[in-house]
Amino acid sequence: MNYTSQIAKHFRDLYFGGNWTAVNMKDTLSDVDWKQATTKIDSFNTLATLVFHTNYYVDILIQVLEGGPLDGNDKLSFDHPAVKSEEDWQKLLQNSWAKAEKLATLIEQLPDEKLLGDFVDPKYGSYYRNINGIIEHSHYHLGQMVILKKLMKKQS
Repeated sequence: MNYTSQIAKHFRDLYFGGNWTAVNMKDTLSDVDWKQATTKIDSFNTLATLVFHTNYYVDILIQVLEGGPLDGNDKLSFDHPAVKSEEDWQKLLQNSWAKAEKLATLIEQLPDEKLLGDFVDPKYGSYYRNINGIIEHSHYHLGQMVILKKLMKKQS
């Protein structure tokens, strides 16, 4: 198994299970309905916003790994279409699972020797730094999702 296969597995485990934290995106969100997903607690982001936000960076990385430009803006990473129904929420989740699998596949296809190469521009660091950054960032927000669910359960 090469390095990129191991990194892809680490990313898949974050979304679909099997990681060291014993928590993953899909299981965490499996029992959340659209009303819970859009429930605002204090000044925290909603679950729907956090899902969109993590997907935003996954989409950017997919674009680069497919040979496209690095095109994103942190200011836009929280601006998502309104989730107004269960159908909207399920579409957001299905898109998230599909994009996660697509990114994992692209990471697997990346040659190991590219991991330490510049990610688009030297100022962004290496491919490894950016891929690992997406994983760390998503774990951080997954933790927030778990806490938000606990707060919602406590309030009901």
